[in-house]
Amino acid sequence: MTSPGNTIRWLSDTPQLDNPVMIVALTGWIDSGGAAQSAMQAVMAESDGSPIAVFDDDPFIDFRARRPTLHLDEGLNTLVEWQHITISVGRDLAGHDLVLLSGPEPDMAWHRFRAEVSHLARLLGVSAMAHLGAYPFAAPHTRSPRLSITTPSQDVLARVPFLRSTLEVPAGVCAVLEHEMHSLGIPSLGIWAQVPHYVSTMPYPAAAVALLDGLREAVDVVVDGTGIRQQTVKQRQRIDDLISGNEEHQAMLEQLERIHDSTDDTPSGIDFGGPRIELRSADEIGAEIEQFLRDQD
Repeated sequence: MTSPGNTIRWLSDTPQLDNPVMIVALTGWIDSGGAAQSAMQAVMAESDGSPIAVFDDDPFIDFRARRPTLHLDEGLNTLVEWQHITISVGRDLAGHDLVLLSGPEPDMAWHRFRAEVSHLARLLGVSAMAHLGAYPFAAPHTRSPRLSITTPSQDVLARVPFLRSTLEVPAGVCAVLEHEMHSLGIPSLGIWAQVPHYVSTMPYPAAAVALLDGLREAVDVVVDGTGIRQQTVKQRQRIDDLISGNEEHQAMLEQLERIHDSTDDTPSGIDFGGPRIELRSADEIGAEIEQFLRDQD
């Protein structure tokens, strides 16, 4: 079995799926707090995702930028671990079939990659596509993360009640896949979670939970994410404890809460830049939170 560019290696026979939803999370693009990767790991775990194919690395990955990992044991080269773009299949808690595209974002040959994913979607009968991401935003950790949407479809835009943005930014390959799926008549969108800018460099499970909830709302994919939800509660308490002991941090948080609460979460022209506030305290609190969590662990 071959694909148009002959760059997909199949690990099993082509599965027979019932209108599967394709979920995409590729590392290397915007994923503040590791939210998209955490959400994808939860999807993989709860759907019993199993690989059915991998992309050939050489056409797509620049290994000088993404070098393989060398495992040494007392000087013995025991393993060279490569990154792979993988296609897996699974089934969510409601019994819906899923196609999961994960791994590093291609460094090159995006047109070929687009054609390969297009071929894959048609072969497996994909009925919708959603990709995941997260971006830093001037928002308080005491509020649930809001979600934004990107899509080339007016129908999807009208149906999914996430925030809209108006701006020009460099595109990731998932934006290209949105248009490719749309050209095939497959509804496609990106689901983006807002991560408080002062915790955006550390794992932020609350944003991963928001992405899982967004998948349910946008494409009817049901993933519980119990483990991530438990992590959210613990991290919230730790950050609360740290901020409560610093008046400057408390003042910054109160300012963010006022800004957040004064704007509703209905779709509008909100952009990725966020409210203009003094970020010096945010940098300081981010460093202190990171150190605090390291000390606790």
